[in-house]
Amino acid sequence: MIRCIRHTAAFSFLLLVALLVNAARVQVFETERYGANTANRRGVIARYEQPRGAVLVAGRPVTGSRDSGGRLRYERTYTDGPLYAPVTGYSSQTYGTSLLESAEDGVLSGFDDRLATFPWWDQLTRTHRPGGSVHTTIDPRMQRAAFDGLGGKKGAVAAIEPRTGKVLALVSTPSYNPGELSGNDGAVGAAWRRLNAAGPRPMLNRALQETYPPGSTFKVVTAAAALESGEVTDIDARTDSPDPYPLPGTATLLGNAAEGCEDAPLKDAFRASCNTVFARLGAEIGLRDMVGMARRFGFNDPGLRVPSPVAPSNFDTRMDASQVALSAIGQYDTAATPLQMAMVSATVANGGRLAPPTLVDKVTDARGVMIAAGPHRPTRQVIGPVTAQQIQDMMIDVVAHGSGKRAAIKGVTVGGKTGTAQHGVRNEGTPYAWFISWARAKDSYEPAVAVAVVVEDAAADRADISGGGSAAPIARAVMAAAVR
Repeated sequence: MIRCIRHTAAFSFLLLVALLVNAARVQVFETERYGANTANRRGVIARYEQPRGAVLVAGRPVTGSRDSGGRLRYERTYTDGPLYAPVTGYSSQTYGTSLLESAEDGVLSGFDDRLATFPWWDQLTRTHRPGGSVHTTIDPRMQRAAFDGLGGKKGAVAAIEPRTGKVLALVSTPSYNPGELSGNDGAVGAAWRRLNAAGPRPMLNRALQETYPPGSTFKVVTAAAALESGEVTDIDARTDSPDPYPLPGTATLLGNAAEGCEDAPLKDAFRASCNTVFARLGAEIGLRDMVGMARRFGFNDPGLRVPSPVAPSNFDTRMDASQVALSAIGQYDTAATPLQMAMVSATVANGGRLAPPTLVDKVTDARGVMIAAGPHRPTRQVIGPVTAQQIQDMMIDVVAHGSGKRAAIKGVTVGGKTGTAQHGVRNEGTPYAWFISWARAKDSYEPAVAVAVVVEDAAADRADISGGGSAAPIARAVMAAAVR
């Protein structure tokens, strides 16, 4: 009998050891796998058991939390939701997160280890830290000016501080209220289906995630390539450009919407936006140098983050001479986001140096203590200072005497470039109107802001002045808010 009891006790002990080993395996080695299992609701419940951290604009929260009283207790709320939706994105208990709500989710939800003094202790005790705050670089006056300027039009605005790369305004219209997607009831699903089915695509962030043919605004890049390569050494010298211009290797003749483009100097061709001059320059510069210059400005970069992901802007790397010529005037397959074209303008305004753009100024914990500064990445020299000054002068000429007059601000130095991008079958669609610009107070050596505006299906003819008519006044309002 005693022997049987001993055997039973030994067997029970082995079972206990096996149970402890298995518990340790599950809790230590398998914890991440079980935690990520979609059937495990504990993580989701824990995620919403406390208020989410705030996204701030100029120190003021534009997001908040509401106690729903349900198992997923706190739902996200938004102040001026449509105005700031292209910045914040949404945080939904049903559909996840987007834009800054996604890129900075660890901080906002409280799961980022930087929020803890001793991360290992919080992990051991399963402590859920209060969410931190994300302070954006957005200027509320400029954001409002861009939003009101676009009004009911489909389009986007991106504004950057050239010296630092801080994104000062980021607007996409038509917009939506991300608060409609915050909860997990039937109304959220209905709102999701309605917003995704809407023809104007209000949930599309046109400033970051949509690319457009940049049209004549791309001539800034082509002018930079011409000057840097030595193809043009004097912006006032004749360029030996015919009008019309036969595209290389084809029977196609490229014309101009403006007059006086035959043999026009680069400065005059820039002001009048002569397609023939810039197409010929692109073909003469060649594919390699044109691709190199586009890349230096930021084209073909799949890794651009602000920290929200940005769709890569495109400049083809395999083209014949006629396609290079068309790409040099912002046509063929060339495509750019408004943020990318704001980067082009900012680089010129900043003496040829490009500061990588960012939306985050700093990150703080729940007590307001800074745990991380914004990503201050080093600037890079894209074009020489002399080239940048020459393009600045040409952009100033466009606003003073050309198609960008509606962007002029009294007492402020403003440079700009209009553009009209044709699209649709046989280019029959109403053009997109572009305007890129920068502004500098006359008592300052540094530019205050660089802006890119695109208006879809602008009510304009095919002449290059449509960018000046539809988009330039919006840019002017944003720049005026910057230098006020």
